[in-house]
Formats: sequence, structure tokens, C-alpha cells
Amino acid sequence: MPDNGDSPRPSLNPTALSVADAALVLTRTGGIQVTQSMIERDVADGAPTNADGTLNLVHYAAWLVQEMAGAD
Repeated sequence: MPDNGDSPRPSLNPTALSVADAALVLTRTGGIQVTQSMIERDVADGAPTNADGTLNLVHYAAWLVQEMAGAD
């Protein structure tokens, strides 16, 4: 059945986003391109993830701020 635009959009949970969804959300809201590989690098460098490997955007943002503060 074709989508006539009446079907609801899937919702995203900002406390449990896949890396792909996090990259999409951050790119659309931040005004700069955020790629999956950028986030995967951050995770490899210690960015927090949920037990299932998803990202909590608030925890990820806090980690990024902490990383930026320590870079000085």
C-alpha cells in the first residue's frame, strides 16, 4: 500500500539513539555534517553508550563538553 502521508513518522528516543540516528539528528539540528564514523570514533575514545550500544544525546553532549574543556 503506498504511503499517502497519513502514516505517523517513527519517533526517535533521544535517550536511546543508534549511531546512524544520532548522526542524522545532530546533522539536522547542529548545522554541520556529523557522520557515523565521527560518532564511532568518539565512542572508541570513551564516549558513553547505553548497555545496548545506543547513545543518550544528553550524556554524549556532556561528554563532548568535558572533552572540549580538557583540550585546552
